[in-house]
Amino acid sequence: MHTVSGGEVAGILVAVFWAILVSFLAVALARLAQTLKATTKLVADVTDQAVPLLAEASTAVRSAQTQIDRVDAIASDVQEVTSNASALSTTVASTFGGPLVKVAAFGYGVRRALGGRKEDVPANASRRTVIVGRTVSRRSARGKRD
Repeated sequence: MHTVSGGEVAGILVAVFWAILVSFLAVALARLAQTLKATTKLVADVTDQAVPLLAEASTAVRSAQTQIDRVDAIASDVQEVTSNASALSTTVASTFGGPLVKVAAFGYGVRRALGGRKEDVPANASRRTVIVGRTVSRRSARGKRD
């Protein structure tokens, strides 16, 4: 019979150790390959979904810019109309305001001159003026000069 020497046992142990190590490395590499394949698929799916989303976002931004440009144009037109209306009201007030006040004063003077004072109203009767919902005597409204 043949006896197994210590060197042969050591060689067998080294061979078994290397076989186990290679097996573990093969399993680890197989799992790493699966993980890389899954990661590649995930990245491809994200890319497929992200490209249309980015296109839609770009369209939305362009549309918003168009709307902002329209609002800006409208605001500019409103500002121009406001300034034109202000100029028109100033022109109307300066053109008709003075003469209308003069006509009203003339009409009041003519009524006073033709109508005179009424007989039933005493000469020193207190006159009253209405100011925003309250009645005050004419003397207090003028500073007691009447």
